[in-house]
Amino acid sequence: MDPDLRERTTVESTDARHGLLASRRMTEQIYVGNAEADAPENRGWLLGHFKPADDPRHSEDVEIKWAMHPRGDQRPQWVAGEKRTALLLLISGRFRVSLPDRTVLLAQQGDYVVFHGINHSWHAEEDSIVLTVRWPSIHGYAAPGDQADAIP
Repeated sequence: MDPDLRERTTVESTDARHGLLASRRMTEQIYVGNAEADAPENRGWLLGHFKPADDPRHSEDVEIKWAMHPRGDQRPQWVAGEKRTALLLLISGRFRVSLPDRTVLLAQQGDYVVFHGINHSWHAEEDSIVLTVRWPSIHGYAAPGDQADAIP
């Protein structure tokens, strides 16, 4: 391996599972983590405006969530007045997304739904893992019922 390339790609972690890694030649930071381990910190949200500005997971543009839903888990109330676009991608399980005029069943790994500014709710028909990508990441925005959590 080219020694110059090795120096750029060699990093040290302060934590064996995840942590902040600083590149020797670059000023940006790299975060290496595990979605299952990191998700409980912010109700599953791994990336978005709510992370500290010096955290590589801070983004003004997009939010990403890793959600592990046990069978029967459901959103306590509909999200109303939604302003963002969302993509929900099924990693495993069986997950139903309710929209005003239809219901979408995510049943096979890789099934997904995308919607923009649409009220919605959801229900886990089986133990499910769902990756959500939502944009933009809006400061101070929380769906009704989410305000107490202060994370989107």
